[in-house]
Amino acid sequence: MEQPARPTARPAAPPPPVSFWQAFAFWLRLGCVSFGGPAGQIALMHQELVENRRWISERRFLHALNYCMLLPGPEAQQLATYIGWLMHRTWGGIVAGVLFVLPSLLILIGLSWVYVAFGHVPVVAGLFYGIKPAVTAIVVQATFRIGSRVLKNGIMWAIAAASFVAIFALKMAFPAIVAAAAAIGYIGGRVTPDKFWTGGGHGSADRFYGPALIDDDTPTPEHARLLWARLLKVTAVCGLLWAGTMGLLTAAYGWLHTFTQMGWFFTKAALLTFGGAYAVLPYVYQGAAGYHGWVTPAQMIDGLALGETTPGPLIMVVAFVGFVGGYTKALFGPETLFLAGAVAATLVTWFTFLPSFLFILVGGPLVESTHGDLKFTAPLTAVTAAVAGVVLNLALFFGYHVLWPRGFAAGGFDWPSLAIALAAAVALLRFKRGVIEVIAACAVVGLLLNIR
Repeated sequence: MEQPARPTARPAAPPPPVSFWQAFAFWLRLGCVSFGGPAGQIALMHQELVENRRWISERRFLHALNYCMLLPGPEAQQLATYIGWLMHRTWGGIVAGVLFVLPSLLILIGLSWVYVAFGHVPVVAGLFYGIKPAVTAIVVQATFRIGSRVLKNGIMWAIAAASFVAIFALKMAFPAIVAAAAAIGYIGGRVTPDKFWTGGGHGSADRFYGPALIDDDTPTPEHARLLWARLLKVTAVCGLLWAGTMGLLTAAYGWLHTFTQMGWFFTKAALLTFGGAYAVLPYVYQGAAGYHGWVTPAQMIDGLALGETTPGPLIMVVAFVGFVGGYTKALFGPETLFLAGAVAATLVTWFTFLPSFLFILVGGPLVESTHGDLKFTAPLTAVTAAVAGVVLNLALFFGYHVLWPRGFAAGGFDWPSLAIALAAAVALLRFKRGVIEVIAACAVVGLLLNIR
């Protein structure tokens, strides 16, 4: 293939080497400003790392991104971890991944405390009255976004429809739906591969911004070379970290305690987030709002709103679930409610993100061993199609609790909430307004409607 012409105005030499602490400062700033969901976060990293700073070339950036897109978990956080690891070894990856999440965790702990402690105050209640229908519109937008990416033929539509029926009518567990879709994709990718190929998704590496520190032809650094002994060591360390934490919780509190059950539940959730945070939200509300009762359906909607308005991965809504569960159950007694909530939020964040570090630190050398296109994406394509149907069910779930706050049987349809939801949907889908400004506008409307 003919290489694109390289503009003569571009820099002729790569930038100077970047120290660990220079990278530390960048990752910290990124964690504080990474609003806009995975698409916005990836775009921001591309602009900063590829275009402006030239720490990594376009092709190497997209190669890493393609790998992260195949993994369960938040792809933007995993991409930051990957690039940090590639630049500054294991600690570079750990720092990049932790700082991508840490500001969001601290902010959500504070916001969650305000929510549970002062949510009954008229001003706060009015704000959330407007936010709830906006969140419903956001989930509808997510359904369209996921569907437009993968529902390209009749087979994909059939998988999406079947997954919707499975979770809406048959009440099938989300992990079973994911497993079934992956199996269909595995078989279908070999029988009719053209039906399970959706293309590149993030474009091709056809731009040049000047020589990069990690360029197309830069040799793989020593620490990123594939050594099986090193991979086994990293796997063992991550396994011990998980088992040690679970062992301590079980020994101190017992297997049925809320802390222990949160650790086990969110470990499973971390392994099921194929297709982004919206894919795992149905599983979280099935378990957290249904089986375990850590949050109510209404609180789940409010938590998603807080997650949308804070930096970091959207899956950080799990920190809200953990905080509310720990706080309302008074796990350390009635005098230390905030501490219980903060500890629970930190624990669920630990168990949710630990697998992401394992996937990057173990899988990174495998990916760096070849810079060709990744294969075997058919199961992921099928899972993503199933996710479209599951997220549609989530939109209906949220819509029901927003429009019939007292339940369908009790009546009392909430017409103002419907108007807010429709206006938010038009703003998002028709006028392409940002999520944060839509939530802010709807919050103001909700406050005005509730002023007495």
